[in-house]
Amino acid sequence: MDLCRRFADDPAVAEIVGSEPAWDAPLRLLGGLHFLVLAGEASWDDPVDEHADFLRDFVRTQSVQTNEVQRSWVLLPCFLRAAELLGVDELDVVELGPSAGLNLVWDRYRYAYAEGEWGPDGTPLRLSGREESRVPDRLLARAPRVTRRVGIDRAPVDVTTEDGARLLECFLWAGQEERMKRLACAIDVVRANPPRLVRGDLADELPSVLEDRPTLVFQTAVFPYLSDETRSAVRAALEHAPAPVAFVTAGRPRGREHGWGMRIELYPAATREFVGHADFHGAWLDYSL
Repeated sequence: MDLCRRFADDPAVAEIVGSEPAWDAPLRLLGGLHFLVLAGEASWDDPVDEHADFLRDFVRTQSVQTNEVQRSWVLLPCFLRAAELLGVDELDVVELGPSAGLNLVWDRYRYAYAEGEWGPDGTPLRLSGREESRVPDRLLARAPRVTRRVGIDRAPVDVTTEDGARLLECFLWAGQEERMKRLACAIDVVRANPPRLVRGDLADELPSVLEDRPTLVFQTAVFPYLSDETRSAVRAALEHAPAPVAFVTAGRPRGREHGWGMRIELYPAATREFVGHADFHGAWLDYSL
């Protein structure tokens, strides 16, 4: 907070973000400075004009990356329910707006819930949270196998590189050591066997990645940034997919001021099932089914 207060009255900051900064310009500025700090090329006490060229370019070109792997803890019950609705033991997985694809490898993490645990024992990452209603043990008994995983993003992040990993780290608030450790573990899991990440427009690329197998498609934070036309095009692609699709989507909650409302849409039938509410960052889950 002290840093933000200092930046608020700094004319060098005003020059870097421009006369009409976007709403997320402060996040980009802080992320850019954090990127330099993580690289050992700056300190938090440096005057920003010492790094003005880098920060100006970072703010102008770099989108905010919020690939929070803790979200997988609230998404897993939705994915298991989707497999149950599709009636399958194996399925393809496609994520819309995956950033680095940390949540695309959800089946390689270990999860703890009140009714039991799920996932491989040997993974370096174990996720847990607060259940406001219990995930049923019936779901946790399911173990669908992922046959293929693909993500579509306008600017995917390659965490097999040091710069890519640092880019995700820099958008975490400095000092959040638990989140940093969780991110580092997830990056190790992804690096062991990276998912396929496709660079492009969601509506343009989605039809080409849907194959003739039951598929789980999901999105968490990307839909609010899309136009109505693009969202309609995505659903049209799901409706005309060559095999049944379960679309897990998170959006504005009903009856709550904070968090997500989560639902599963089945295609081609276009039926919908409300699954529950969850924290945007995956801290708590209120599973409704």
